[in-house]
Amino acid sequence: MEEPQEHNHNHNHNHHEPPKFSTSPLSPACVNCGGPCSFPPPPTPSQWSETSPPPAYRPIRSPAINLPPHTNSQAIILAPVPQSQKVPVISLPHSFQSPSKKIQSPDDIRKFINSDSSKHFLGFVVALSESIRTHKISDSCHESITLKKIVSVIEGLIHWIEEIPPVQQSSRYGNISYRTWHNRLVENSETLMLQFLPDNLKSSMVEIIPYFTDSFGNSSRIDYGTGHETNFAAWLYCLARIGIIEEVDYQAIVSRVFVKYIELMRKLQSVYNLEPAGSHGVWGLDDYHFLPFIFGSSQLIDHKYMKPKSIHNEDILENFSNEYMYLSCILFIKKVKKGLFAEHSPLLDDISGVPNWKKVNSGLLKMYRAEVLEKVPIMQHFLFGSLIQWYGFLSRP
Repeated sequence: MEEPQEHNHNHNHNHHEPPKFSTSPLSPACVNCGGPCSFPPPPTPSQWSETSPPPAYRPIRSPAINLPPHTNSQAIILAPVPQSQKVPVISLPHSFQSPSKKIQSPDDIRKFINSDSSKHFLGFVVALSESIRTHKISDSCHESITLKKIVSVIEGLIHWIEEIPPVQQSSRYGNISYRTWHNRLVENSETLMLQFLPDNLKSSMVEIIPYFTDSFGNSSRIDYGTGHETNFAAWLYCLARIGIIEEVDYQAIVSRVFVKYIELMRKLQSVYNLEPAGSHGVWGLDDYHFLPFIFGSSQLIDHKYMKPKSIHNEDILENFSNEYMYLSCILFIKKVKKGLFAEHSPLLDDISGVPNWKKVNSGLLKMYRAEVLEKVPIMQHFLFGSLIQWYGFLSRP
């Protein structure tokens, strides 16, 4: 019989006499037999010399300073994928009300997430994502007169940027000309809504205008983030609630309205140097946007050639970014940020390793719920009225 390998501790293996374990807390046990070991134990934190402290642990990538301390990626992974929901349309006559902010604490967030209002709003986002699945931006789709007028409104907002050039100032971020642009938006908001609202829904302006004017950034801070983007989605949801947007319009909402909205926002961001609102730095998905990644990943589901790793192919980005929102977002990031993609956008770099777009899409939907709709700093600015009710259980028509 082969002799057992020798290991460094002082006791024998006589089975008639059990080993005498040391009661000292400083005597470590042998990993092979459990007996007390003759090696000295590792020093406890209190034993470290002040002149020679333990080496500081440095992760390969230092997390962003303002990363939420309790981010739980495992909880996001294990969460159920949000499902599409039909939007309950209101009955007329309806009593519209000026919406207001309600969320102030994590407890408020829980109440919102468990409400019908949250489920229907997120379900609307999922339905929009499903409507654009496997479709290019240029694919023909049903375009109602209402949607064409909404696109025309956004095109007008883009034209205003040309009429209000940025001023020369010492500060790099937050050009004050943006306030002039935003003031014009607020002053003309009723006129803009009247371009597509029917006469019997003019009274809805008191409720839908606050969502609209808060969809393009904050004029005081001169910043923009996913909260403002969510307000734009909420504005569209309100239009669906009052019945002027229907399910048959969903593909055009994404490929015509939302694409035009992203074009406007990129111009506002680049011309007026809007600050990212509440960005997580390199550990966020993007400094400004989230929804185009959801819609864009849905576009690419089951694509024959383009996989998540295709974002690293410069030819694909240049040739197909005009048709696919996800690729457009990646190309824009690569143009405005210098250095290695894996360093300035590690989360997007990690997502490129996911095997297929369906998993990317479902993961982003879960992440949107957890990192946007469940975050107090973002949702404390969200508005609630009669169309998106606080603690609401939506009344069926």
